[in-house]
Amino acid sequence: MIHRGFIGCLILAAMGVAGFGQAPQAGQQNPQGAVLAGQQAPQTANPGQFSNSVRPDYTLGSNDQILIRVPQSDEINERPFRVDSDGFINVPVVGRIRASGLTVQELEADLAMRLREFIREPLVSITVTQFRSEPVFVTGAFRVPGIYTLQGRRTLVEILTAAGGLGPNASHRIRVSRRAEYGSIELPNAVEDPEKKMSTVEISLESLTQNINPEEDIVLQPFDVVNVDRAERVYVVGEVAKVAPIELAERASISVAQALTEAGGFTQYATRDRVRVLRPILGTNRRAEIEVDLKRVFEGKDIDFPLLANDVLFVPRSSGRAVLVPLGTTFLGSIPYIIVTALLR
Repeated sequence: MIHRGFIGCLILAAMGVAGFGQAPQAGQQNPQGAVLAGQQAPQTANPGQFSNSVRPDYTLGSNDQILIRVPQSDEINERPFRVDSDGFINVPVVGRIRASGLTVQELEADLAMRLREFIREPLVSITVTQFRSEPVFVTGAFRVPGIYTLQGRRTLVEILTAAGGLGPNASHRIRVSRRAEYGSIELPNAVEDPEKKMSTVEISLESLTQNINPEEDIVLQPFDVVNVDRAERVYVVGEVAKVAPIELAERASISVAQALTEAGGFTQYATRDRVRVLRPILGTNRRAEIEVDLKRVFEGKDIDFPLLANDVLFVPRSSGRAVLVPLGTTFLGSIPYIIVTALLR
């Protein structure tokens, strides 16, 4: 029986493999053959990185090369054939037959059926010896982003493992985008964009790692883009023990009390009844100021206030007089903001 954490271990173990955590120098290939973003000339990953045997349900396409074994036929046995640009192969005895769009298993069955006309019980075995090497683009906050070749039927978990897993500051939501000519992404939450001729889906890392055979472990198609952003953050500044960004990870929000706890709590000079949240105003470079009385929250008289991505939580000094000058000059720079006082009652 497969252990529940098995799939997760594939990704998490890859994160700890020596070399994955070290960034190659500019222009240098990493151990998996992918080139990090920002280097001079992106190259495809080493063709040998997916060298394990191809599954029988691998779908053949133009430029794949196969080896056909039919022990009862010297004309065919142990001969290589390449799928031409029209998707066909020319096989002695049976002639020109379509291979593109068929799985390895289906082509074996089709060829065996055709050979029965000439051989009593043909034994047909097909192996893919060279792949069409169509790329998948792995971008964003992976340990080893780059261009990887599919080389067979590959799933999302396999590509994530090949890319070394997620980087330390990555979001836990993975976005996959697919061109329309390769079909839709068959997940309920996939979004179709007819104008861009793309389908896109966001997949939770937790779903991939905590379930056995998750449906989100989709089979990737040529030219798929697998992207993960940096984790969204909130920022805690002012009179707290540790001024630092706090990553939301999978959370849509975090409460003020939770953020203060992660920041080590107040200093002795903090004003607890006039904590301020600076929230970006959509479509502008301005921020609204929301005042929160944490004394009332801690007394159970007000509900805790939720912080959203890119919010700034500012804890002023008890005097409350020199707050706006250092805030405007050292943290927000020249960004203007408006004051919207929202006392939670």
